Amino acid sequence: MVTFVDLIYSVVSVIFFINTLLAIVTVFKEKRDIAATWAWLLVLNLLPGIGFLIYLFAGKKISKERIFDIKAQEKLGIDQLVNLQKEQWHEKELLPYDLLTNEAQQTSRLFLEADQAIFTNNNQVQVFTDGHQKFTQLLEDIEHAKDHIHVEYYTFYSDKIGHQILAALERAQQRGVTVRVIYDSMGSRGQSRHFFKHLEELGGQAEPFFGSKRAYYHSPRLNYRDHRKIVVVDGLIGYIGGFNIGDQYLGRLEKFGYWRDTHLRIIGNAAVALQSQFFMDWNATVKNVPESKPIEYDDRYFPLQRGQGSTGIQIVSSGPDNETEAIKLGYLKLIGNAHDYIDIQTPYLIPDDSVMEALGVAALSGVKVRIMIPSMPDHAFVYRATEYHAKELLEKGVEIYRYNNGFMHAKTMAVDGQMCSVGSANLDFRSFKLNFEVNAFCYDRQLTMQLTDIYDQDIEHCTQLTPEYFEQQSRWLKFKQYFSRLLSPIL
Repeated sequence: MVTFVDLIYSVVSVIFFINTLLAIVTVFKEKRDIAATWAWLLVLNLLPGIGFLIYLFAGKKISKERIFDIKAQEKLGIDQLVNLQKEQWHEKELLPYDLLTNEAQQTSRLFLEADQAIFTNNNQVQVFTDGHQKFTQLLEDIEHAKDHIHVEYYTFYSDKIGHQILAALERAQQRGVTVRVIYDSMGSRGQSRHFFKHLEELGGQAEPFFGSKRAYYHSPRLNYRDHRKIVVVDGLIGYIGGFNIGDQYLGRLEKFGYWRDTHLRIIGNAAVALQSQFFMDWNATVKNVPESKPIEYDDRYFPLQRGQGSTGIQIVSSGPDNETEAIKLGYLKLIGNAHDYIDIQTPYLIPDDSVMEALGVAALSGVKVRIMIPSMPDHAFVYRATEYHAKELLEKGVEIYRYNNGFMHAKTMAVDGQMCSVGSANLDFRSFKLNFEVNAFCYDRQLTMQLTDIYDQDIEHCTQLTPEYFEQQSRWLKFKQYFSRLLSPIL
């Protein structure tokens, strides 16, 4: 005789069997790496039904058609220089004499091949680690713009600083400056859909990445975000780094307190490379937006400059439209080049196996590797996964520092006082594979040493983590770290 309990057991078994079958079909229907495949299978099986809703919004990959829209965009004003620079590289004429080291030679070639990233050597760079200084300078540059302003941010909030920036852009548009804005709907969640209405009435243009003005939660592509932070003014001045537009980046939110980030202001021909990246993103975004037109090449957007400075820079981008993962390759190259030290700042420490191994090999080989992470989470799962990987690296001899003076959001790497990187890409799976990112890889001893000095100043506000720190944690916390680590590929 079949009891009620037996019936319930049978129904539940059938449900779980169907759920598992559907999970396998759903995940394997789209090509993805093994780690992400297992992570999604875990989510779909642990959360029957709900897991599929999460996958619908966060797990679906970008359609092949949309990927083609992005990849088809030419690097306007750039691609014609790449072949010339490859020839110069072979003749050892690309890098100036003081940068003709094997490490610099190989790194510059890597970026030319992997991302068509041109090398420019006449850049003047200003480093910002404080939001007030960065936004004061940005507002000043916007007020002095003469021809065009191109803005691209993951987060453009409609709060106090957001309204200040928008008002400055509106004034610029009123005096005849062309203003274009790209923002990420997910990153700017909570923002009014009419925030940019007056700018558009004045003739300016503002578009959410991928060209949908619908609310972010209607998008089936939450997992693929435009995480870039780019501003180009008149093709002469460029901004790149970690700061978004929002009051929290000025330390105005009690939750985070002081916001510690790193951003660069560049005067020189690297601004041309940033301009080209903005054009690619803009043209892909507006392809299916009738009221917005793609940008065509015009000399006014690419004014070549001479003698502004002496910093060598390659602007390197990556995203789900390109499987090369050029920024990650750059990180690996810098780590592999190191002889003396590697200083890293990242809010999210969730590297894949290749980066974990590279950092471990460097530390075990006698290179001093220091990694600085926040002391507080802004995303619980992400922070627990960060702690897990920090413990793993600590066991290999890497020094781990927890920043206590607010929230650490900088994405920097400085190596041997020779080369450095500043940009939007974190040291995690998401920045390597899922987000659209952009970094400035810089060949400059003075700039690299400046970042190292800043790092040493930050350490004064840090606690160095020890094996005892992790040993004393509760079993429950260790379980959360381990479980979060299993979800690392999709966090």
